[in-house]
Amino acid sequence: MKPLILVVEDDPQIRRFLRPALAAEGYQFHECESAEDGIAQANARRPDLMLLDLGLPDRDGLEVIRQVRETSQLPIVVLSARGQEKDKIAALDLGADDYVAKPFGVGELLARVRAALRRSSATAPEGSIVRFGEVETDLERRVVKVSGEEVHLTPNEYKLLLALMKHPGKVLTQRQLLNEVWGPNHLDEAQYLRVYIAQLRRKLEADPARPKHLHTEPGVGYRLVME
Repeated sequence: MKPLILVVEDDPQIRRFLRPALAAEGYQFHECESAEDGIAQANARRPDLMLLDLGLPDRDGLEVIRQVRETSQLPIVVLSARGQEKDKIAALDLGADDYVAKPFGVGELLARVRAALRRSSATAPEGSIVRFGEVETDLERRVVKVSGEEVHLTPNEYKLLLALMKHPGKVLTQRQLLNEVWGPNHLDEAQYLRVYIAQLRRKLEADPARPKHLHTEPGVGYRLVME
């Protein structure tokens, strides 16, 4: 079955732009022009992914994310003209999987859709070996190797790497990572993340100054790129 994409967007020009792009990729798609219809169709049609505009006429798109996440973990890629970091952070903290600012290129958007669909279908059983680049992590033994050589990670470095590996390709906000690694009493300690991400890059990246895998999303958070 072809993946079903639910497009929740009130701008007819954007919808006309998306139709041939999604069809060329072989996706099925259904269009909604309001938040209410988007929520209803998400429940009724069980799509494989939602493309969601935040500026909907009847309700803020953030409320759509909040309601959909009460019953479903379907991937949500936000499309919005709101370019401020606080809007990206709010959408991601509520459970969006990715954020593409308008105007956007069709190639970038389709790459984000493919990545979100891959993440939703991927499974990593306990005891599996996770690899990206020259890095190999044995989740059962809690051993990390780079180019076959074991690398020592501190407990918090390992917890941070594990949090990123659980959501490969997905932007995780600073607050999400701080809560998972250090707990809810440290949600404003962004300097922790900067220090520990820098340490992980020194230990895992071939060139820490130009990381291939541990990417920074400025002002928002971090993303682990596995490819």
